[in-house]
Amino acid sequence: MTASSVEAAYALAVERYAALGVDVPGALEHLRRVPVSLHCWQGDDVAGFETKATGLGGGLAATGNYPGRARTPDELRTDAEQALSLIPGRHRFNLHAFYGEFGGRPVDRDAIRPEHFRGWIEWARSHGLGLDFNPTYFSHPKAADDRTLSHADAGIREFWIEHGRACRRVAAAFGEALGTPAVLNHWIPDGMKDTPIDRVGPRKRLIDALDAVMSEPIAPALARDAVEGKLFGIGLESFTVGSHEFYLAYALSRRIIYTLDTGHYHPTETITDKISALLAFMPELLLHVSRGVRWDSDHVVVLNDELQALAHELVRGHFLERTHIGLDYFDASINRVAAWVIGTRNLLKALLVAFLEPTDRLREAEAAGDYTTRLALLEESKTLPAGAVWDYYCLSAGVPVREAWLDEVQRYEHRVLAARA
Repeated sequence: MTASSVEAAYALAVERYAALGVDVPGALEHLRRVPVSLHCWQGDDVAGFETKATGLGGGLAATGNYPGRARTPDELRTDAEQALSLIPGRHRFNLHAFYGEFGGRPVDRDAIRPEHFRGWIEWARSHGLGLDFNPTYFSHPKAADDRTLSHADAGIREFWIEHGRACRRVAAAFGEALGTPAVLNHWIPDGMKDTPIDRVGPRKRLIDALDAVMSEPIAPALARDAVEGKLFGIGLESFTVGSHEFYLAYALSRRIIYTLDTGHYHPTETITDKISALLAFMPELLLHVSRGVRWDSDHVVVLNDELQALAHELVRGHFLERTHIGLDYFDASINRVAAWVIGTRNLLKALLVAFLEPTDRLREAEAAGDYTTRLALLEESKTLPAGAVWDYYCLSAGVPVREAWLDEVQRYEHRVLAARA
């Protein structure tokens, strides 16, 4: 599309939305202020950069073998730069602990330090990015039996406690160096394949271990702790120690962030309604956006009804300033850079549609008990020209309009990714 045709379509869209009382430039300004944290693990199939690979564990599995996987921190950063160049807005990058730069030396998880992430900090600073962080409680010999912080062996628990403490110091270093707090998300895979007799013991041990991890005070301006529950994992189908109920109670009682992952619930369950319920009692949330297909939660985000409902809830409730948003999937069956771009652009599109909704008129109809008008306007708004506004947003941000970004990714694949084979 030519720039003039994009601008002409945008002008007509502005006129159409104005008739419904929607301020399109204002909607775009709101969208520009929403950062999304892109997840490092999409770029290399959750392999990390430790010297000895133990294989992906903890109920996780990456499927596919598309050529061009990032093998080094420099390759991963280069791929992320390519993805970010095709996504409008200013965003963040989310690292796992085993993505440090260890200089080819064995550095165990309890010994990671901020200096192992100096390259990431400099990269983020040079690109105007914030960094988020995650302890890596999986893919390690001391997590081989799918228990870490809840393990019955005190020595293994202490190892993972020290890992969590080390990660909090790294996250604080991110916040101090970059001037924006790092969100540190604690997810552990602990559970059992078959039905346990003792559910209480592992959960009591997990409470004590998490308390020990978080015993060192860290200024909220530097880093924020979050805890994430899960329904189940592969090989952990019958019992998850850190269930949603467990972590919700823990987060409320310890005054830390609770994490909602869109792929961590029953296939018929969505999280849209949970947001307002939780934010009635909590100051902020961490939202991991993924796509569940049957029982697998880690598919590339698509612009479906569930994603749109999630975006509407965030915008209608004025929750975006209280919600940290990150992506969480890993698809090795397609171009990994494209997976970042598709998922992030879809999330931003959903937010734009929500910002362009004639919400004031809908609220007025609802308050008046006029549910006929509410339903009619909701349905009519589905065919409003949001696509024309999105095209203009991409044009004004200097990124490709519509599917033109795919040409850039394919050129990058031929020039860079293919050489890695």
